[in-house]
Amino acid sequence: MRNFFLIIRKYNFFIAFLLLQGISVYLLVKNNSYQREVVVSFSNQITGQIYAAYADVTDYLTLGITNRLLAEENARLRKADSNSFYDKSFKLIKVNDTLYEQQYEYISARVINNSYTKVNNYLTLDAGKNKGIQRDMAVISSTGVVGIVNDVSQHFCTVISVLNSKTRISSMIKKNGYFGSTVWSGGSPQTGSLLDIPSHAKVAVGDTVVTTSFSLYPQNIMVGKVAEIGTSGESFKEIKVKLSTDFQNISYVYIVRNLLKTERDTLEAKLNANDQ
Repeated sequence: MRNFFLIIRKYNFFIAFLLLQGISVYLLVKNNSYQREVVVSFSNQITGQIYAAYADVTDYLTLGITNRLLAEENARLRKADSNSFYDKSFKLIKVNDTLYEQQYEYISARVINNSYTKVNNYLTLDAGKNKGIQRDMAVISSTGVVGIVNDVSQHFCTVISVLNSKTRISSMIKKNGYFGSTVWSGGSPQTGSLLDIPSHAKVAVGDTVVTTSFSLYPQNIMVGKVAEIGTSGESFKEIKVKLSTDFQNISYVYIVRNLLKTERDTLEAKLNANDQ
């Protein structure tokens, strides 16, 4: 302790200079929007690079699991491909490609930071404006929903996780179409709640829960499986859902670009303007 005070006494002017310099920088950043944006952008870049380096190590340690998931996903895609089916009919069927228009594009990204033990959890991905990422894009994995893009820098983006008190996912029981909202209120990172399903709806443990077209996600993206059914008053069921995405082991995701989003948003904005 004596040596500590001796050091302070010896370098008191230098310490005072650093303290005043720090206060000056703080006041400059706080009271000037341009400087504040520069500092935030720089800090995001540095933080992103640190996360990326950390992710390189964790990626290596989980390489076996990641490869297995990628192999399983490729197997499912190949199974669904038309070339995997034998046509036993004798009809000549022609498909007019002009009837179809691509609505969604998928951009792969690596998870370089992820939390799942807080009330409001986030992920950081190594894709940003350089790859065309924008705020409010949906994020999915090979197993289901992950979150929504919250903020974007040049090379990185942050994602509001499904495991976040602010998240509400428009979801439905796949077998009958009854829809509500999937939320997460803390606790286990493996379990969420499906709200607003009417009490007369036929729901069973093990039923599949998927996204609806009302959400930012494409329709029929996996949310999870019904794990438990209770009652929430006379009108609605209280349903616990085992989430399909394992947030404790997630390395790669897909960011969804909705090519028709601007058109839809513009049309719906006119409705909102007319209602005012």
